[in-house]
Amino acid sequence: MHRALRTHKSPNHSTHRSRRAAHHRRSPRAAQAAAAAVAVAVALALTACGGGSKDKNSNGGTSSASASGDTVTLPKLNGESLEVAAVWTGEEQKNFKTVLAEFEKRTGAKVTFVAAQDPIINFLGSKIAGGQPPDVALLPQPGAIKQAVDKKWAKPLGPEALAELAKNYSQGWQDIGKVGGKQYGVYYKAANKSLIWYNAKVFENAGAKEPQTWQDLLTTAQTVYDSGVTPFSVGGADGWTLTDWFENVYLSQAGPEKYDQLSQHKIKWTDPSVKQALTTLAGIWGKKNYIAGGANGALQTEFPASVTQTFTGGDQPKAGMVFEGDFAQVNIGETKAKVGTDAKVFPFPAVGSAAPVVSGGDAAVILKDSKAAQALATFLASPDAATIQAKLGGYLSPNKNVPNSAYPNAVQQKIAKSLIASGDDFRFDMSDQAPQAFGGTPGKGEWKDLQDFLKNPTDVAGTQATLEKDAAAAYGSGS
Repeated sequence: MHRALRTHKSPNHSTHRSRRAAHHRRSPRAAQAAAAAVAVAVALALTACGGGSKDKNSNGGTSSASASGDTVTLPKLNGESLEVAAVWTGEEQKNFKTVLAEFEKRTGAKVTFVAAQDPIINFLGSKIAGGQPPDVALLPQPGAIKQAVDKKWAKPLGPEALAELAKNYSQGWQDIGKVGGKQYGVYYKAANKSLIWYNAKVFENAGAKEPQTWQDLLTTAQTVYDSGVTPFSVGGADGWTLTDWFENVYLSQAGPEKYDQLSQHKIKWTDPSVKQALTTLAGIWGKKNYIAGGANGALQTEFPASVTQTFTGGDQPKAGMVFEGDFAQVNIGETKAKVGTDAKVFPFPAVGSAAPVVSGGDAAVILKDSKAAQALATFLASPDAATIQAKLGGYLSPNKNVPNSAYPNAVQQKIAKSLIASGDDFRFDMSDQAPQAFGGTPGKGEWKDLQDFLKNPTDVAGTQATLEKDAAAAYGSGS
């Protein structure tokens, strides 16, 4: 969910939502976003991006530099007003409003934040039907952008925004915001969904090390198991967590090209590459006593609990590790564990030749074309905007020119560095790219099929057949 994506996933991370986070927003996924109580406060200099020219009055720019340094020239927009819609709440919304305030300061425009409900496409539909669409909306999935374009709601980005994207984003992040070859989305927020969080005390007591390969992960799991702690916590009640497990294994093992083909259903789920990935997953899901509560227990455990039970219970938590994105920090913050000391993280290990980076994200899309709306999209595509929110925590930007030192602690810096280092090799959450009937509906499609596989991981062929049947129906109807 995390929404990145879909309405399904759990909490909302936000972007993730990364996916469903909410809806992902998968619940948490998107959760992602939420301002995590990331408490390691490693004292790092929050270096500003850009520098020094405090009083420069560029043509059309403002007379004062932003807190993060002016790297982009914005027009004077005195008297202009804008509405920006997003599903963000709490700290996430508060922090984004700080970014909007900087835009107001630099341009003279007045910006109003509109709290949208999930799924945001439905919310926008009602607004547009009533003749009151917001000027800009933050959309949580590539599919939502395409829907907005197909409905003729979305407007293409202008030359200034395109220039910022070209300067600050890898081609992959630009492409995910395109429809029909035209650029409509600025991915302002991202989620790194290729992380495994672990209880540092459990690893210390067991003598376990952070793994770099899948085989290393199996060795680490056995070491944790031998110390008397169950290796993994799995939030199987939320089917999106299982799709994320599959996506990371598949991307690393089968490679980006196959991942793209499966995402678009250009190859079938009965393909040998899917068999290989499911067989690999069964090495953990089917291992006796490797999952807290066993398969039945995991299928009754929702994502938030899968995280908190890994970091409560002293030296005997229910599990030593839990897989999920950066938004898991939000749930860790509900325990006494401190991120960076008690709760640590390592990248999802390489199953094939390279470690996977699966992402979610929220993209700014213009619904009412104007000089002010285009200026805001341009600002959101710049390091200036993202650096402000990065310093506030609970946020991850795909903008490669945001200084790593802007993130407020070592853990978030590590997560951000991993995302940016992936370049064009990251891939967007596969189920967030699928029709909702297959990739984003509780109790149906891929979510249900992988829950059944968790229950019976020996039935690889049967799982493939069911996945293909459900995918064919959903992609065929486009629902």
